[in-house]
Amino acid sequence: MPNKDDMKHKIGIVVSQMHKEITDKMLELAELTAKNLDVKVQKVIKVPGSFDIPLAARMMLEKEDVDGIVTLGVIIKGETGHDELIAYTVAEKLSELSLLYNKPVVLGINGPKMTPEQAVVRIKRAKQVTEACVSLIKTLNSSAKII
Repeated sequence: MPNKDDMKHKIGIVVSQMHKEITDKMLELAELTAKNLDVKVQKVIKVPGSFDIPLAARMMLEKEDVDGIVTLGVIIKGETGHDELIAYTVAEKLSELSLLYNKPVVLGINGPKMTPEQAVVRIKRAKQVTEACVSLIKTLNSSAKII
């Protein structure tokens, strides 16, 4: 059962449009999860690919009234190691943004080394990362009151 304190929380979502047939379902699930937690989705930004997510997340952190950001994407294995480069670079940048802005920027980008079939199975992870974002927002807010 959602807690009334959650109503004041606002999240942003940045979602990749690469593999849209998968990421659209991830977005739907993240939005439904936020609604079920009585958390407002303040803004959704759709970007071309996962590599573009950190820039959009940064812009949202700078300009939007959000308490945290959920990132959603899929990085599928190709013929080279490019998927690994993208995944590790994006994860590092998102971590840096979280530390820079003192707000959760949760990693909901599935991959690397993932097949399309594995990506479909992991759509449900969008629920978990949305819940994690809200949980971390609440934890940080509680800690801030103590400090």
